[in-house]
Amino acid sequence: MAGAYDDRDGKIWMDGTLVEWRDAKVHVLTHALHYASSVFEGERCYNGKIFKSREHSERLLKSGELLDMQIPYTVDQIEEAKYAMLKANGWTDAYVRAVAFRGAGEDMGVSAARNKVQLVVAGWEWGAYYGSAKMEGAKLGISKWKRPSPETIPSQAKAAGLYMICTMSKHDAEAKGFSDAMMLDYRGYVAEATGANLFFVKNGEVHTPKADCFLNGITRQTVIAMLREQGVTVHERHILPEELDGFEQCWLTGTAAECTPVSQIGDHTFEVGDLTRKVTADYEALVRA
Repeated sequence: MAGAYDDRDGKIWMDGTLVEWRDAKVHVLTHALHYASSVFEGERCYNGKIFKSREHSERLLKSGELLDMQIPYTVDQIEEAKYAMLKANGWTDAYVRAVAFRGAGEDMGVSAARNKVQLVVAGWEWGAYYGSAKMEGAKLGISKWKRPSPETIPSQAKAAGLYMICTMSKHDAEAKGFSDAMMLDYRGYVAEATGANLFFVKNGEVHTPKADCFLNGITRQTVIAMLREQGVTVHERHILPEELDGFEQCWLTGTAAECTPVSQIGDHTFEVGDLTRKVTADYEALVRA
């Protein structure tokens, strides 16, 4: 499938009904368009099975709760919707996007308690998020924007509003020839990339930023568990930017990114070493098992 995302063939699940792709529309006064009252999930289907599907559906509902937005569907209903969408499009390998948002209604201001919460499930066929970087290693710039304090917004919600500075950061990085950008948090610690979590290797041990002000990714959790089961020491801790010179390897994790090696962050370079290659291969085997 190719072309603009609003002009394709296929089916999208929308508020309980499968509709034609081009007919999946909302009104211009939809609350989410004006006030970012939206949460979402990104998932991948491999060989007909969505990896960690229920965990994603559970997190979607939790994100809604954290934003004071009750999503009117159960986990089982969301699961049924996702697989109905995939079946309607004939896909066994695809990216799945579930998004819940406050629609148009009686309220059109900051308050929107009377507006219906809508749920849409779409999907598309998507290859490697970072293209050839899957083998060569992605190159990251360093963003001037920082992940905010959890006192400003619920950082464990996968909320649309949290991604605006990510879009700005990625655009800036791409304009400078990078694949993505590394972001610091509000305290100045290493946080994450714009849509993926970071891992580093030093002396055979793995270090990853503590997810206390950014999303604790499902892929991140999966990889940490996988490494620990293999006897690899994993440190979840605050990492200072000046520590980057001391790390030998680096990779990204995320549903879209999967496991992607990193060869450069700013002026710091990393080898695509044995542990990085093993993690990438092991994760690929796990999701397709």
